Amino acid sequence: MQNELIRSVQVVQQGGLILYPTDTVWGIGCDSSNEAAVAKIFKLKKREDSKALICLVADERMLKKYIKKIPEAAYDIIAISEEPITIIYDEPQHLAKNLIAPDNTIAIRIPNDDFCFQLLRRFNGAIVSTSANISGAPTPKSFKEIDRDIIKGVDYVVNLHRNKISTKPSSIIKLGNDGSVKIIRS
Repeated sequence: MQNELIRSVQVVQQGGLILYPTDTVWGIGCDSSNEAAVAKIFKLKKREDSKALICLVADERMLKKYIKKIPEAAYDIIAISEEPITIIYDEPQHLAKNLIAPDNTIAIRIPNDDFCFQLLRRFNGAIVSTSANISGAPTPKSFKEIDRDIIKGVDYVVNLHRNKISTKPSSIIKLGNDGSVKIIRS
């Protein structure tokens, strides 16, 4: 795993794209603060750049770097959630402009996966995580279901968990600074 971490961090630091296993489905990732890298993901997925992407952070400390004001409810949700959960926050900061949704929000997840945690810690920053599919196509449940164009379009493919099967992406909840809570995907 060490070699995979070293190579993945190098590629992300250089503005490249990685294809990597997450705590949910296989993801396409890049430096969340690099606009050019984020643009490469939109192009590879053939996705409109008005559709926001998710990013991953290692822990609550790292989350605080990217969100101006974290609602108290977020800490409770993170602490009690047994399944992967992505939270949409208001007022992101220090992220690529083309990663932030038009309503000035960002979706962030703290993954429960050792490889992802180590990757995020070594990179010392948020990394984009969007499903490894062409926009509109089904989300691949395993590595072997990933479209060849996606595999050819990234700069590095992590050689871990190739046989893992994931049946669903994370749940998504939107927490507004006004106290509002909206379930987007359960």
